Amino acid sequence: MTTPTQELSEIGVSIWLDDLSKDRLTSGSLQTLMSERNVVGVTSNPTIFAGSVAGSDAYKPDIRALAAKGLGPEETAFGVMVSDVQGACDLLKGVYDATAGQDGRVSLEVSPTLAHDTEGTIAQAKELWERVGRENLMVKIPATLEGIPAITEVIAAGISVNVTLIFSLDRYAMVIDAYLEGIARALESGHDIRHIRSVASFFVSRVDAAIDPLLDRIGTEEATALKSRAAIANARLAYELFTQRHSSPAAEKLVAEGMHPQRPLWASTGVKDPALPEALYVTELAAPHTVNTMPEKTLHATFRDGGVAGDRVSGAADESRAVLSRLEDLGISLSEVTEELEREGVAKFIASWNELLETVSHAIGES
Repeated sequence: MTTPTQELSEIGVSIWLDDLSKDRLTSGSLQTLMSERNVVGVTSNPTIFAGSVAGSDAYKPDIRALAAKGLGPEETAFGVMVSDVQGACDLLKGVYDATAGQDGRVSLEVSPTLAHDTEGTIAQAKELWERVGRENLMVKIPATLEGIPAITEVIAAGISVNVTLIFSLDRYAMVIDAYLEGIARALESGHDIRHIRSVASFFVSRVDAAIDPLLDRIGTEEATALKSRAAIANARLAYELFTQRHSSPAAEKLVAEGMHPQRPLWASTGVKDPALPEALYVTELAAPHTVNTMPEKTLHATFRDGGVAGDRVSGAADESRAVLSRLEDLGISLSEVTEELEREGVAKFIASWNELLETVSHAIGES
């Protein structure tokens, strides 16, 4: 009997788990999700690692060993993160090989304190690539204005990149262009571009979490009817942009040389409103050539509740534009909302990073 997660896979959705920890690796939990829930990749971020390290004693021996070598809190934090990522990369290597590098990927993010530092991001991305030493790694780089040229430079160096913190269509267009330029430069430099992969992490639920309270304040019947529709509409238009930009003459020329498309990755897919179906941002964004990275709770809800009804994205662009137009008519500026979400996203990741360093510092102090 076909399961809902298998149905997603058959549509062309790659299911990646939005979580990583030492406990998940040693307990066999990740292996189980790969076997039973069609998980073919893993993403992580500073918030995930902060929770993982703070919530488990399993890291203390590693932290103490690294501290004994004279490493400070940040170097030690990266040390334990790199170890987890290497373990996950090794576990997923079979998937990587079977899919010719499309899946079996594990993401590790540069320090969020570098979000507005182009050169610092480039240097650390290259350092992490070498340090992890696994071809199925993806280095995560935020899609800030300063991150855009870093994406191009890192791709040009032959490194696979997961571009994160994308909220707006305008910024997403810049991300795609940065990828295409990076691939073109990699090709000119003699890299085998068939080995370079990239995903563009377009954040979903946070858009509704920001807009729905504004609609509640307006309180009209029209406003109420638009609740929890902005995020899906925004993402569906991102998919239209993905198909358009990847069918341009420049992109098609690179495809002929071996370029892979930079797949849209739906991030932040756990619902924030408990009144919504838990798998809403999974089933409504099912489409070929996409990735959906899910928290475990959302993954289990998808498997349990089903609701997968084929491709829900292709052909929905006009309806999606109408939704966003109606929001504008109500005085809600999506561009203003997404700009604020980017600022908040960077700030939240920096706060999590500081929490992680504090946890590591405390563990070092106990050694």
